[in-house]
Amino acid sequence: MGRPTEVRVRVPGSSANLGPGFDSLGLALSLYDDVEVSVAPDGVTVEVEGEGAGRVPCDDSHLVVRAMRTTWDIVGDAPAGVRLRCRNAVPHSRGLGSSAAAAVAGAVAAVVLAGRDPELERDTVLQVTAGMEGHADNAAASLLGGFVVAWETPGNTDERFHAVRLDTHPGIRPVAFVAGIESLTSTTRGLLPERVPLADAAFTGSRTALAVLAFTQRPELLMAATEDRLHQGYRRPAYPASADLVDALRDAGVPAAISGAGPTVLALPPDGEVPAGIDAAGFTAVPLPVDPAGARVEIG
Repeated sequence: MGRPTEVRVRVPGSSANLGPGFDSLGLALSLYDDVEVSVAPDGVTVEVEGEGAGRVPCDDSHLVVRAMRTTWDIVGDAPAGVRLRCRNAVPHSRGLGSSAAAAVAGAVAAVVLAGRDPELERDTVLQVTAGMEGHADNAAASLLGGFVVAWETPGNTDERFHAVRLDTHPGIRPVAFVAGIESLTSTTRGLLPERVPLADAAFTGSRTALAVLAFTQRPELLMAATEDRLHQGYRRPAYPASADLVDALRDAGVPAAISGAGPTVLALPPDGEVPAGIDAAGFTAVPLPVDPAGARVEIG
């Protein structure tokens, strides 16, 4: 393909872990960041609307720009300058994959502006974006859409990160309880122990395997499939209100888990409707259907 001078990329947010699948399971959600990138004679210009406006850097250190630079280091053909415009709807620092979405948007845009086919360069995009995140669950969901299983090959190989996409069962109708406060992944990861009891690891491993079946074929198994003993309990001090909401939803018969690093809570009611009477003060309930397509490209 030729080298376009402008590209528009729409990328969905995501929910990772989904209970037991720590750093390995992800779900793309219908909440989007829109990025427009055009070639410029020199320099970098960044405009941000929506989430992050006035808070994120508007120079070379912007996450989308850094993802573009990293991708061009691999595929070559970097333009002399770029103009970037971001319209963000994915909340920042809430556990809905905002940083992964931004990185995917930048990497996909860079591939297109280098004259490459983004479908053929998906692995390059995954390596760049998962490398920036340190894990592939959110990045793979934003890139591929649907339900993803992600894993990592130990060592510094050219194909360190891997992911497969699966179609979700049509009965999966997520509702995100978006927290009014923020949480940093670095903070919540710092609460995790270096070792966990073997029984807890075995329990969580079985639930992770069950989650793959539940999200793709047997949603009636979601209550058991979203149980976890690996990370959520240890992180509870970082988001007690979120943990209490997970407990309240599950007590009401609604499968629920912390979304990513939190503090947003992902609920999976069988009919897409959360029962009345759940105390969700401090949260905004937002129905977010599964996004089936992942990153979308429109060339200008």
